[in-house]
Amino acid sequence: MPVILETRQVTKRFGELAAVKDLSFSVEEKEIFGIAGPNGAGKTTLFNVISGIYSGSGEIYFQGARIDRLRPFQVCLKGIARTFQIPSVFSTLTVYDNVRVGAHFGNHNLDEQKTIREVIDFVGLSGKQDIEAKHLPLFDKKITMLAAALATEPKILMLDEPIGGLSPGEINKCVEIFMRINQELGITLIVIEHLMKVLMGISHRMMILHNGENICIGSPEEVAQDSQVIEVYLGAEYA
Repeated sequence: MPVILETRQVTKRFGELAAVKDLSFSVEEKEIFGIAGPNGAGKTTLFNVISGIYSGSGEIYFQGARIDRLRPFQVCLKGIARTFQIPSVFSTLTVYDNVRVGAHFGNHNLDEQKTIREVIDFVGLSGKQDIEAKHLPLFDKKITMLAAALATEPKILMLDEPIGGLSPGEINKCVEIFMRINQELGITLIVIEHLMKVLMGISHRMMILHNGENICIGSPEEVAQDSQVIEVYLGAEYA
């Protein structure tokens, strides 16, 4: 598959601390690309740099065009959407109106209402579209945030710890939705997650970060067998 996203020597510093250090990697179209690593490894910082929230050094290319100088709304309009660790929804708006915000912001066709209805149905929230987000349980808030991101009609969807705090049954539902987004909609997914069995189960390739640097990139099987990854992150379970 062609490369859809590429970073070249991307670095982000906070004072003397390099949260992301000379990071170069690429993601292919329609791939599920997993990112893992210890707390403080630079995973969310990397998402913030790609999405334009933070500025850094180095270069970022999306579909061959440089995007590292764009603002967040411009990155989104290009076709990169994201979700956050803590559900970011408008609490006083209904599920429908939360998704409408995404559709209005990023919609590239003329039938906004059709997009909203299709997205809400796709993620399984049709029966809850008139409920204000503040009344939703955690799972439904996460899915509402995901739906709003989908409504922008992205080519890449970046998910930051999307299953944190969920029950095993809810995790399984999320995984099913993620796989359908990738397989049925053809959207590239970049997923940060600590639950390695889940991440390894859905990813085509993975990258492990440690102290802001890439220490391993490869298939889940290759990552699980890498001695440095086992030492700094996976532990004896994978040795």
